[in-house]
Amino acid sequence: MKTTNYYNTFIEVAEDCPVTTAEIPPMRGEKSIANISFELLIDNPYEFTSDDVLFHVYAAKHQLRTKEFETEKERFFSKGQACFRASPLTKRYGWGAHFDAEGRMAIYAVESDEYRQFSKDKAITQVKAMRSKKTE
Repeated sequence: MKTTNYYNTFIEVAEDCPVTTAEIPPMRGEKSIANISFELLIDNPYEFTSDDVLFHVYAAKHQLRTKEFETEKERFFSKGQACFRASPLTKRYGWGAHFDAEGRMAIYAVESDEYRQFSKDKAITQVKAMRSKKTE
């Protein structure tokens, strides 16, 4: 099974993130990947890994029943999945993601004191979210 989990890592917002203050992803009809991820993480800091969040989004989007989870999870992670550096939360909406030693994660608004502290912490791995636009 392939994994997207990070450990002792902070993902900073993308260099080309269009906001300087974090935004709650807006609802436009059906819940988006960003909406589902945001709700899960903002209400449950350090309860889920990146793999948990990505599969939860997949399960919600595909309306999976609980009894299908094990089989579908195995199938979902048999292929590589985009990691949280590609999340709209870190690329577009201004949320940094911190992963603890067990790989559990929490999100922090780019303007928050916690974000600033994590982004300067040399004891953890620092990575940037992926840019939305390619540079020339």
